[in-house]
Amino acid sequence: MYTANEKRYEKMVYNRCGRSGLKLPAVSLGLWQNFGYGNSFANVEEMCRTAFDLGITHFDLANNYGHPYNGSAEENFGRVLDNGLRAYRDELVISTKAGYDMWAGPYGCKHGSRKYLTASLDQSLKRMGLDYVDIFYHHVFDPEAPLEEIALALDNAVKQGKALYVGISNYNKAQTAEIQAVFRELKTPFIVNQPSFSMLNRWVEDDGLDGYCIDNGVGLAVFSPLYQGFLTDRYLKGIPEDSRVGKGNTWIGSQLTPEMVEKLNALNDIAAARGQKLSQMAVAWLLNNKAVATVLCGASKPQQIVDNVKAIENLEFTAEELAKIEEVLKK
Repeated sequence: MYTANEKRYEKMVYNRCGRSGLKLPAVSLGLWQNFGYGNSFANVEEMCRTAFDLGITHFDLANNYGHPYNGSAEENFGRVLDNGLRAYRDELVISTKAGYDMWAGPYGCKHGSRKYLTASLDQSLKRMGLDYVDIFYHHVFDPEAPLEEIALALDNAVKQGKALYVGISNYNKAQTAEIQAVFRELKTPFIVNQPSFSMLNRWVEDDGLDGYCIDNGVGLAVFSPLYQGFLTDRYLKGIPEDSRVGKGNTWIGSQLTPEMVEKLNALNDIAAARGQKLSQMAVAWLLNNKAVATVLCGASKPQQIVDNVKAIENLEFTAEELAKIEEVLKK
């Protein structure tokens, strides 16, 4: 039976999520890829246990995560809980999301309807064997669903005791402001937006979403911090055959041009001077943004989690370092 590392809280940094009372670890584990039945359960379990042993208390899922079928990541996570992690439930922040295609028919497709969101949360709780999740997100903005209906569905999940907090994902600044106005009226504990954000994907800054969230008490839990693996040491000398780009498992492979490789190597030089891997600097750079409460890192093996958590060992940047990074990124 699993027993957690007694020293798990000694090094991890915990940040308040917006103006809520909830703190999240600076690095969280995202179970988007590599946690379904298409992967070794022993590896899935070891990754989850490694994360918790390092002080990662936040595990982020969604109804459609998992391969070869939607929901298998949640099912596997339920098995991990049953094998010992469930004893630590009150030390865990478990989140799930609903919004993308999930099951057949008009009520299971990409949706923001109250029917879809309510049914999906019930299914997620069953798959994981939980009475509640800590955060329930609407996964993607739905232009066909009234924001009032989405907000009411999320608010109802809290009132039913099935979620403690609610969030949104893939919403821009204007969309966030509009739904937050409804949440304020309902007094819903809306605390977080989950957007993609990285050194190579800075739409959050361009849109002003980060500034809005700082001003309005919403935390950011950012995903794809390593830009599908670009911001690691995997592509500094080209494209390895066993990489995501080499296997054709990512849509951004065409962006790995000679100019991009040159940029990655320049960033790697800055990271090395800081005593970090490129991936660790990329995570630390995100946490330098005051809106970011946590960085959601995926993994395919436990060592990657260990490496990502080491980012917290050097979170400070000098003005000179930030200027050098900006110079490289603007090329």
